[in-house]
Amino acid sequence: MTEPLTLPKSRQQLILAVLMLCSLLIWLENTVLSTTLETLADPVRGLGANPGQLQWATGAYTLAFATLMFTAGSLGDRFGHRTVFSSGLVIFAGSSLWAAYTGDAGQLIAARAAMGVGSALITPANMAILMWTFTGPARAAAIGIFSTSAGVGMAVGPVLAGFLLDRFWWGSVFLINVPVAALALVSLILLVPDFRSPTPRPVDPAGMLLSISGLVALAYGLIRAGQVAAWSRTDVWAPIVAGLVLLAVFVIVELRVKAPSFDPRLLAQRTFGGGNAALGLLLFGVAAITFYNAFYLQGALGFSPMKAGLANIPTAFGALAGAPLASRLVRRLSLRLVTVPALSLAALTMGGYGFLGLHTPLVWIEILLLVQGLSIGMVIGPVTAALISKLPLEQAGAGSAVTNTVRQTGSVIGIAVGGTIMSITYRRAIEPSLEGAPGPVQEQARVSAEQARHVATTLHRPALAQAADHAFLHAMHVGAAWIAVIALLGAAVLLITLPAVRKKKRPTPQPDYEEARSSV
Repeated sequence: MTEPLTLPKSRQQLILAVLMLCSLLIWLENTVLSTTLETLADPVRGLGANPGQLQWATGAYTLAFATLMFTAGSLGDRFGHRTVFSSGLVIFAGSSLWAAYTGDAGQLIAARAAMGVGSALITPANMAILMWTFTGPARAAAIGIFSTSAGVGMAVGPVLAGFLLDRFWWGSVFLINVPVAALALVSLILLVPDFRSPTPRPVDPAGMLLSISGLVALAYGLIRAGQVAAWSRTDVWAPIVAGLVLLAVFVIVELRVKAPSFDPRLLAQRTFGGGNAALGLLLFGVAAITFYNAFYLQGALGFSPMKAGLANIPTAFGALAGAPLASRLVRRLSLRLVTVPALSLAALTMGGYGFLGLHTPLVWIEILLLVQGLSIGMVIGPVTAALISKLPLEQAGAGSAVTNTVRQTGSVIGIAVGGTIMSITYRRAIEPSLEGAPGPVQEQARVSAEQARHVATTLHRPALAQAADHAFLHAMHVGAAWIAVIALLGAAVLLITLPAVRKKKRPTPQPDYEEARSSV
């Protein structure tokens, strides 16, 4: 097996800092947008985007991210991970600038898709460089430290977005990415060797085309169902079926390729496949419940962007505490004994949104978010470390891309399904309150609770605004129940696929934060 270069400890530390900065940039982008959704839906302060457009603004990024990541991993193995990484940063910065100055929802969706392309080039290279830089226990420790960037991004993102939205226009939340990406690019060029696999795999255009077309068709059908509030229409079920067929063909094609960019054979391994499936189901729930959270805090409760950002800080603190706590518990117990209860608890906290209302005390919301972040951090950190640490260096780019692709696919489907459930349920719940209202009012109120509140304020109809709030809450409660069930499936998958006890002879490397401080 190919051995990594031996770099000085000080340089390893600087490289890890650069990789964490880039990972932080990606997580900032995810959390910043969730805080901005309510503003984008506003016809006056934002773009007046409807729920379908907001799903696409969120999903286009994740879709491009998921479908291009496995190709990006193989490109890094072939042409050098630093080269691909740098290209991703340039694309990400340029598309962020584009998104900041878009004039309508359609342009924003396109800019977000371009940002997803940049993120897809960044993420597999990020993890591959980490694996080439560190060896042995230091690698597992570095992965554990690296995973904390997610918690930092979750903490900083909402507050930063709230600060910017309270003082500037909505495009400022994208503009902030440009200087951070520029700093990361300069640091990357100065510090990081251009690692690459000695046995590069060919680019896979057929696999890329099949995966993109399959996921786009599937996402389109799911989101379209929410727009038309029906599953029986041809323009709903036909894209869903076509997407599933294309994805099945994609798997078949990749299985027949000697050196696939996305290797389904890795998922056939019990622990690797089960761990990735569980992470995909967890990220499904996280993406969907985060989508709900943005509209609940700012729409139903009327929080300002800044207050909503501050309200989400417990989630981030929980995630930051969860990773090191799980690391210590796993060393004493086993990966299964720690992560299965944690994922079950995460699912229950998602279902807990079904009990939130217009008058729920803020302290209960904060406790729910804290426990949710803690339980999610206790799953993502140790499971990711266990899966990635087992990958050979020759598969560093493509192997880590498999893990990230599954997670991002779970996210994009979670946004599509969660948003569709909310849209369909909201329309059915608001309908009785629209009887006798003028046609244009009915049409606008059916679009979303945000549009209903806007027209209610314009026409001085407080009853309509109240009806919209109650219809939204009902939709959120129904959606939360389904999301919890799906996340619980992830816990069941971990229970079945992870070893019952930790092997004594060859223990799975786990992040050791104390050792990391002296080893990296």
